[in-house]
Formats: sequence, C-alpha cells, structure tokens
Amino acid sequence: MSIIYFLIGCSIVLALVFLLAFFWAQRHGQHDDLYTPSVRILLDEDSPEEEKK
Repeated sequence: MSIIYFLIGCSIVLALVFLLAFFWAQRHGQHDDLYTPSVRILLDEDSPEEEKK
C-alpha cells in the first residue's frame, strides 16, 4: 500500500513540473507566433543544393 502513496506523490510532483514548464514557456513568449510555423514551408527559399547549380 505504501507504493501507491509513493506513486501518487511522484505523479503529483511530475504534474507540477510540467505545469511550471508550461507557465515558464508562456512567460517567455514561446507561443506568441502561431502563424509563421504553419506557413514556413511555403515561404522557404530554394535549398542550398539548387543554388549550387
């Protein structure tokens, strides 16, 4: 039964770590630009291999 308490404690600590990481990412602007990554492949220039030709 004591292993259940240990596993519950570990899962709560892990959830708090992920929650803190999420808030850190929000505070440092990780999710500010949602548009550019979705169209980046359309805006890419020619690959370096094609420029050498």
